[in-house]
Amino acid sequence: MIRRLAERLSRGIVLRRRLPARFKRLPLYVTPEASLRYWRSMSQVDPMIYDMAAELVKPGSVVWDVGANVGLFSFCAAALAGPSGFVLAVEPDLWLANLVSRSSQRLTTERYECSRVAVLCAAISDSFRVSELQIAARERASNYLREASGSTQTGGPRRIQPTICMTLDSLLDRFPAPSVLKIDTEAHEVAVLRGAQRLLHSARPAIWCEVLPENAEDVTGLFHTADYELYGAQTQPHPPIKRAWFHTLALPSQAA
Repeated sequence: MIRRLAERLSRGIVLRRRLPARFKRLPLYVTPEASLRYWRSMSQVDPMIYDMAAELVKPGSVVWDVGANVGLFSFCAAALAGPSGFVLAVEPDLWLANLVSRSSQRLTTERYECSRVAVLCAAISDSFRVSELQIAARERASNYLREASGSTQTGGPRRIQPTICMTLDSLLDRFPAPSVLKIDTEAHEVAVLRGAQRLLHSARPAIWCEVLPENAEDVTGLFHTADYELYGAQTQPHPPIKRAWFHTLALPSQAA
């Protein structure tokens, strides 16, 4: 009951925050409507995002953040990739995408030494079409497409937002190919990867993917077909795994 009340009171709240020192204390706008963790100190918000960004992103990296939410991974990546890098933040929620855009504009206006962060307000799937984004009654971090089951944390849809769906392969025609790809799409990861066959076989980025248990077999098959090796991302050092975990690190076989 207390959590539900906190979630309702968080709606519409926007906070100015700064990333931890290892990410150059870049400023960004966050909202506890996306996740109540944003009421906390930024150093405690999501240690795994911080650690995975630090592990995967190097100076000059091109990073695609699919399911960017408020852009936490995007802006950590921008700090680490530096001015020679590039970050694409993909987020279908209009309100959250606007927050990421505001953060990106602030970095440009105040001339921070970091990558440019481009923002694309769209959903990623296996085809071009118009779909519906279910805005979660609870935290907006658990928004999901109509075709996906969503997680148990949604509390059902609060409202429905029409959204355009694109494929990752189609983005290769417009943006630099990624060296790092993060996928967090609330049960839609199978469709995302099905629409990324050219990317998987040609660009071959390192991929950090959130995988729901019911999708683990299909995701494992798609990665193995593209000659990727899988590791458990939430454990250090990352153990080799035969079947995708909830947090999976997928590396091209020659790089693994």
